[in-house]
Amino acid sequence: MKIAIKNMVCPRCVQAVSQIFHDMNLAPLDVRLGEVVLADPLTEMQQKDLKKRLADLGFELLDDQQQQWVEKIKSIVIEHVHQREDNHFVFTDVLPRELNRDYSQLSKLFSEKEGITIEQYVILQRMEKVKELLSYNELTLSEIAYKLGFSSVAYLSAQFKKVTGLTPSQFKNLGINLRKPIDQL
Repeated sequence: MKIAIKNMVCPRCVQAVSQIFHDMNLAPLDVRLGEVVLADPLTEMQQKDLKKRLADLGFELLDDQQQQWVEKIKSIVIEHVHQREDNHFVFTDVLPRELNRDYSQLSKLFSEKEGITIEQYVILQRMEKVKELLSYNELTLSEIAYKLGFSSVAYLSAQFKKVTGLTPSQFKNLGINLRKPIDQL
């Protein structure tokens, strides 16, 4: 049995959700971003308890099938942008391959549910990763552009200014934390 969970966006989220299942004496077969696989279905009481425990940590059970697809898309984007070293990929190829669905179908559903396109969501996630890397002050803008799969520093800078209203240099010089949690994008 698969259970879809909203707001699982990082390895710590996976760990927190795993702990909830452990505390409930449930042994999931697999826990990954946005999803838990159990051998047996939950009782109504277990499901109620799980909903409460998840809500206490900012997670949410997803019953709506369409919203589950949207969360799967988000999880794949977040994993590729924030947790993989190689960011040279095209989501029009990645999403259909990983979800076994036509990209136009996924794109339409995502836009209807989220009010933005998948491409806009990817850009928002990439910009948060750029902010993170800029705040660490370990890589040059050229290195960041390459690492995140941008075609040029100029393109990265233009996207950054469009999303944040600041150039990467202005953002860096301000030295304030303008980052957003990735589950709130």
